[in-house]
Amino acid sequence: MTDVYKRLANHLDKLPASFPTTESGVELRILKRLFTPEEANAALALTVFPETAEAIAKQLGKNESDIEKLFYSMSQKGLIARSGKGQNKYMAAGFIIGIWEYHVNNLDEKLIHDVNEYIPQIWAKSWAKQKTQQLRVIPVSKSISVEMNVMSYEEAESIIKAQSKIVVAPCICRKEQGMAGHGCDKPLETCLILGGNAFFYEQNNIGRSISQKEALEILNTGIEAGLVLQPSNSQKPNVICMCCGCCCLVLKNLNEMDEPAKVACSNFYASVSQDDCTGCKECEDICQMSAITFKDESAFVSMSRCIGCGLCVTRCEFNVASLVRKKGSENDVIPTNTAEQYMKIAQERGII
Repeated sequence: MTDVYKRLANHLDKLPASFPTTESGVELRILKRLFTPEEANAALALTVFPETAEAIAKQLGKNESDIEKLFYSMSQKGLIARSGKGQNKYMAAGFIIGIWEYHVNNLDEKLIHDVNEYIPQIWAKSWAKQKTQQLRVIPVSKSISVEMNVMSYEEAESIIKAQSKIVVAPCICRKEQGMAGHGCDKPLETCLILGGNAFFYEQNNIGRSISQKEALEILNTGIEAGLVLQPSNSQKPNVICMCCGCCCLVLKNLNEMDEPAKVACSNFYASVSQDDCTGCKECEDICQMSAITFKDESAFVSMSRCIGCGLCVTRCEFNVASLVRKKGSENDVIPTNTAEQYMKIAQERGII
């Protein structure tokens, strides 16, 4: 039994999102909580490329109806991904972003404990070493000036208005932290799922379908609450996360770094005119990265810590804070789509 979980762990680690091994074996405990031995063995047959039950059955020498029944059940449980209209196609799901988020409505304290033990190790072993991350930071619209020439995929409102299908789901980070007794008062229903991914969430009852208008209202509520906007890292994102530094597993681990700006995918940074700063400290209070400090009643932005979310600009009543686009090679090239994003991550990890 243990062998199949080790094989599954190795299989998941060969996906772009990574699933590294640990000395404690916490990754195996997580898999045992989620997968039966039969499900773990079946998941080994899947890749990131969608395939029908018929094609998979031929490869395995199995009955097509049995494969369809098993994989459909696994996809409903959030163990694998499913796509397609009329004829289902199945593919492997990474642990994060993927399997973990699919369990937002099916959490228990033991699973939460294990995942919170595991995430920092994924961060140290994989994510912190990658140039291309799964999420990127985009500025809130109120912090954007006309002169910045922001692209449509760098503005949340434009991303939302380009969607024909949107589902909102609970933020798994705030939900699981709340269940563990470490939650906050930030809005919970804020995870915007886009495009084809939205159909999967809706069909699996992970979230509810909403209009563009409601999505924009949820976006504004999140911004007012001081949440950082993090869409998936492509020009055609399939999710927009709205994150707080106290619960978000990405921001929490970023915040523990000496220079989070070197790891976060962002093309902007904040700047403050010290001569005009009144020392109100509103920007310091809203910063999720502790990037702003005060000296002689003036704000100073640490370039090595600022991730360019723009929240400080929206809180500055005296218009002395502004957002600046990085120059030249400092800019991250945003992958065109999810496939290109995963390809870049896989190349950086040396798995292809």
